[in-house]
Amino acid sequence: MKSIITLPATSQALAFDGEPSAAELDAIEREMPLIAAEVDLLDVEIMTLDRPATELDERRIRRARNRVLVERRNLTNRIAVQSGGAA
Repeated sequence: MKSIITLPATSQALAFDGEPSAAELDAIEREMPLIAAEVDLLDVEIMTLDRPATELDERRIRRARNRVLVERRNLTNRIAVQSGGAA
């Protein structure tokens, strides 16, 4: 059986401290409105799993889906503006 020995330079380059980088945190912050909208949509859908959806439930689901779409559009537009492209 051969043992695998890591070289100091290699292990340092591959070291992972378990924390997100600043760029990853910035990306999460930019996407947070979309994430919150998706969580709200999921909450509304979960409420209707064990019973038939009423008219009010259907409105809540439709409103939550529309909010997700709006946040996706906003995120796409923000990214396009930052990169200098057109959405």
